[in-house]
Amino acid sequence: MGNVTSNVAAKFAFFPPDPATYGITNDEETGKLVFAGVSPDKNMEVHQLTTKSGNKVVATFWRHPFARFTLLYSHGNAADLGQMVELFIELRAHLRVNIMSYDYSGYGASTGKPSEFNTYYDIEAVYNCLRSDYGIKQEELILYGQSVGSGPTLHMASRLKRLRGVVLHSAILSGIRVLYPVKMTLWFDIFKVRDVFLGNIDNTSVLSHIFV
Repeated sequence: MGNVTSNVAAKFAFFPPDPATYGITNDEETGKLVFAGVSPDKNMEVHQLTTKSGNKVVATFWRHPFARFTLLYSHGNAADLGQMVELFIELRAHLRVNIMSYDYSGYGASTGKPSEFNTYYDIEAVYNCLRSDYGIKQEELILYGQSVGSGPTLHMASRLKRLRGVVLHSAILSGIRVLYPVKMTLWFDIFKVRDVFLGNIDNTSVLSHIFV
C-alpha cells in the first residue's frame, strides 16, 4: 500500500511539459552547447551534467557582470527551462545576481525519468558544477525552490551549513500532504519538506512563502 501511494504522489508531483519547449545543440562556430528553439543570450552558458543515477541534466548559468551572489533556482513541477528564459533575464537584471538553473531528470532536454531521488542527484550535480566551473562558495550561494523545487532545495540546504540564504516559494509540505490532509509523516511519503525544514535547517536563513 505504501509503495502504491508513494507512486501516486510522485505522479501528482511531476508534470514535465510535453513536448519540451527547447532542445540543445552544439554551436557550429564554437562547439559549445546552446539552446535550440530559444533566443540566444550571450551571457548564458549551457551545461549537460551527469548525475549519480547516470542521467544527463541540462543546466544554464546566467552571468551578471557585477554579481556578488549566485541563485541556484529549482523550478516548479510543470515548467522547463525554455519557459523560464524571460524570468531569468528579469531576475538577473533586477537582482544583479548570477543564476544557475536546471531541468530535473525527464524534464526538457534532460534524460531519465523524474523522481524524488533523481531531483536530489540533479541538484547535487548542479552544485558541483557551480563549485568546479565557477568557483562559487557556499557563502555566495542562495538556494531558491518553487513548489516541488522546495524538495531538492532543502535536500541541498540540509547539507550546506554556510549558505547565504534559502528561499522557498509556494513550498509543498510533502508529496502525500498535497493529496491528503494527514498530520503525521508517513514512511513512504516523498519530499518530506516540512520535516527537513523543521529538523535540519537553520530557519533564520530561510525566507519562506506559504507552504501548501
